[in-house]
Amino acid sequence: MMAVQQNALGHVRYVLKDGLKFLPLYGWYFSQHGGIYVKRSAKFNEMRMKNKLQSQMKAQTPMYLVIFPEGTRYNPDIPKVIADSQSFAIKEGLPVLKHVLTPRVKATQIAIETMQNYLDAVYDVTVAYEKTTTQSGQRKEAPSMTEFLCKECPRIHITVERIDVKDIPKEQGFMRRWLHERFEIKDRLLTEFYEATDPEKRNTFPGEGHVAKLSLKKTMPSFFILTAITAGMLCTETGRKVYMNTWIYGTLIGCIWVSIKA
Repeated sequence: MMAVQQNALGHVRYVLKDGLKFLPLYGWYFSQHGGIYVKRSAKFNEMRMKNKLQSQMKAQTPMYLVIFPEGTRYNPDIPKVIADSQSFAIKEGLPVLKHVLTPRVKATQIAIETMQNYLDAVYDVTVAYEKTTTQSGQRKEAPSMTEFLCKECPRIHITVERIDVKDIPKEQGFMRRWLHERFEIKDRLLTEFYEATDPEKRNTFPGEGHVAKLSLKKTMPSFFILTAITAGMLCTETGRKVYMNTWIYGTLIGCIWVSIKA
């Protein structure tokens, strides 16, 4: 949503968990579009990530590289993930976080280290959702796209802080501390957002904000083009065969390609 408003939708690249490369067609697409697949275990391949980033820089690709340092979603309905994250923080001697998971530093460190002369800044983005707490004040799972479009979640609140890349420590120990401190700030923001006793402070971030609406001119043309092409193919027997064969064989070839190249 932010990229659309900045005319930069085609410049977004993601660091993705390795299992997503097997998504039908999309796994191949993300890889070809500059996505970087990483494993969250000890099998994390630093050199592969560096090579992918260097190829993007060599091509002078303008981009936003999106990283989710938590590694997985915060979901109150899966308390084991939250408990494991908090246990990891205790083990590492770090403050325990309540509304976010303990960030893992490896991918962030490699990205900043590899691209420090290519990037201007890191943008720390924190997202919160209205009407995602129970009557007792307990957080619920973040809304799905369907729930958001049906206005079960009226608004999404986003706060962004720009950090100049030269202000970020390079040594891994200091970077881990810096990254955790960023998540401590997120945790305080989200605690106030979801738990503030003052109703005027709840469901809002501090400071003056503004409502950002998505322009239909920027979003609807691609929707109509995709819908028209898909509907046109499904209306004929030949089109349906082409459609199914594309998904089946495209997925198989894509999985093989990504397994070799990603």
